[in-house]
Amino acid sequence: MGPGKGIEPLNEKGDISLIIEKMDTTLVNDFNAYRERMNETILDADNLVLKRLFNLDTRTYEEGALSSRTKEMLGLVASMVLRCDDCIKYHLGKCYEQGLSKAEVYEIFAVANIVGGTIVIPHTRRAAEYWEALSAEK
Repeated sequence: MGPGKGIEPLNEKGDISLIIEKMDTTLVNDFNAYRERMNETILDADNLVLKRLFNLDTRTYEEGALSSRTKEMLGLVASMVLRCDDCIKYHLGKCYEQGLSKAEVYEIFAVANIVGGTIVIPHTRRAAEYWEALSAEK
């Protein structure tokens, strides 16, 4: 038992970092699983317009005159300004895959807040939480 606390420390440091790491992993895994499941549901409906829209969305972020890295950064800014939390998570995941640094991501957050105004701040908080969750998965 921990000194006077009545509970065992969660790790050798005696802090809650293991619980936080588990929550971080759950946040990312839950989002990805839900997105995958629901995209499959939507595409299984076999609606031609929706299938074309999904295809167009995917192709938009491929390499072109702009790199896919740049396009993902633009997508993240647009998603934050539009206040779409699912979109923000998706583009943060792609930015993470593209190897963006924390400094780059926070600069993107700054641009989004300047363009979108203070109404974007709550979405920035959730975006920061999700970025930390992605970073904890290393």
